Amino acid sequence: QVQLVESGGGLVQPGGSLRLSCKFSGSIFALYDMAWYRQAPSKQRELVASVTGGGTSKYGESVKDRFTISRDGALNTVYLQMSSLKPEDTAVYYCNARAPLKPSEYNFWGQGTQVTVSS
Repeated sequence: QVQLVESGGGLVQPGGSLRLSCKFSGSIFALYDMAWYRQAPSKQRELVASVTGGGTSKYGESVKDRFTISRDGALNTVYLQMSSLKPEDTAVYYCNARAPLKPSEYNFWGQGTQVTVSS
């Protein structure tokens, strides 16, 4: 069973930076597409960024040019480097792992980590 453990959330001032980490275990990391989602109060969960096993990444429009997703196969970890943070980036951030060949069967979530952007 895949397990995902996020870390790195916290309180940061507007304009600041933060790096989230998600440690993957329980299966073969390279076979999974990895992604970060976020959910703010009273809003739907939205895709922030994703990266395939081959390293192709994509971003939500609101975070392009500010956030960078990366993955480290040696550490089985995916990162989200966030910069130029805005109050509207405040949300619970969730790590997701999904096997592209069987996405409905192999789709896993972390417990979430809170990011608060406030002065």
